[in-house]
Amino acid sequence: MTDANAQMEGAPLIAPSTTDHPLYEDVVQACRSVYDPEIPVNIYDLGLIYTIDIKDDNAVNIVMTLTAPGCPVAGEMPGWVADAIEPLPGVKQVDVEMTFEPQWGMDMMSDEARLELGFM
Repeated sequence: MTDANAQMEGAPLIAPSTTDHPLYEDVVQACRSVYDPEIPVNIYDLGLIYTIDIKDDNAVNIVMTLTAPGCPVAGEMPGWVADAIEPLPGVKQVDVEMTFEPQWGMDMMSDEARLELGFM
């Protein structure tokens, strides 16, 4: 086993969010204003936002995914997320990173999203 493998072992697939930052709830609400045009549920409740990392200088880094890599709005969705967050008071800058690891699954949806889509 190499040192790189040892460091990766046990590491979470999704980095934790900065939930204790004062901007966190506002960023979540901004993410909830963005919808996948093919699904009538916001991207936050769909579970497409993996990590909201807010630095001490109020720079916001978002790690997100899509329901499928071939999503027709794949090129546009990160911009929509950035456009929703950038106007928030106090936000310095927004970077949105797209990932497909781990792959999105229906188990990542909130109960509200499952209810809205008729899965509950």
